[in-house]
Amino acid sequence: MRILVLGAGGIGGYFGGRLVEKGEDVVFLVRTKRKQQLEENGLVIHSVKGDFSFAPKLITKADHTKPFDIVLLSIKAYHLEDAINDLKPFIGERTVIIPLLNGIAHITPLKEAFGEQKVIGGLCIIETTLNEKGEVVHSSAFDRLVFGELDHQETNRIQQIAHTFSGTKANFVLSNQIMQEMWHKYLLITVMSGVTTLMRAPMGPIRESEGGRDFIRNLFEEVTEIIRASEAPIADHIVEQHMKSIDSLSYDFKTSMQRDMEKDLLIEGEHLQGYLLELAKQYHVEAPFLKAIYQNLKVYEEML
Repeated sequence: MRILVLGAGGIGGYFGGRLVEKGEDVVFLVRTKRKQQLEENGLVIHSVKGDFSFAPKLITKADHTKPFDIVLLSIKAYHLEDAINDLKPFIGERTVIIPLLNGIAHITPLKEAFGEQKVIGGLCIIETTLNEKGEVVHSSAFDRLVFGELDHQETNRIQQIAHTFSGTKANFVLSNQIMQEMWHKYLLITVMSGVTTLMRAPMGPIRESEGGRDFIRNLFEEVTEIIRASEAPIADHIVEQHMKSIDSLSYDFKTSMQRDMEKDLLIEGEHLQGYLLELAKQYHVEAPFLKAIYQNLKVYEEML
């Protein structure tokens, strides 16, 4: 199957690179500046699971080629509108789009742009970044990419995709409960990014401060109430599961949103916390903790 990866950053570069390493036909859709960098230096992956470097197949939005079978959409939410426009020439009747964005709000605009049948569910859990040379640095064993049909059916196409993704050094996982997994990650990342950006600290000092774990739990409970009110499919004991995840994090763990704020970069506050506050308003759920976190993010954006 022909695979198009939108973006060659920490996520797209890593998962796309692992597929190339296996021998799959992968093309990266990138901007002109990134294309020049990759043409000069190749795509380099430094990973605890093994290093890999190669000369990637590259296109920009101005190039012409036949449609792809699979599209991995690895972008930040604030680039979604541009990404949709960039992708349109490369989408055919049988193309399957796997979005790896955080949250849920992107599913509807993708369906509206490309049709419901072309969009399936996806998420990834990974610690990667680009270093100053534009190389992918994968610093932990986490590299889980989960995908599945949004209606949870085991279709022929999803089995073909699973076969294509099998046999790599990365952990590609087919799920028959992808919507639940997406909501579970949404809950976790909303809370983690919320507290670390509000406190301007890694998870360890927050977690171990007086009242810190209570604050984190209260935020989990508040966001969970919003999600349940919207009738999203989340597990009964998800807060306890996520609190265990919080406790397992290293003392110095920082979220990507926190790192972006430290670099004065754009953030996904509207896509994550903002969307949940819209749901809270719609379903008449009080959310004082989430409102405080969102206000902090809006102040940051005003100062950019």
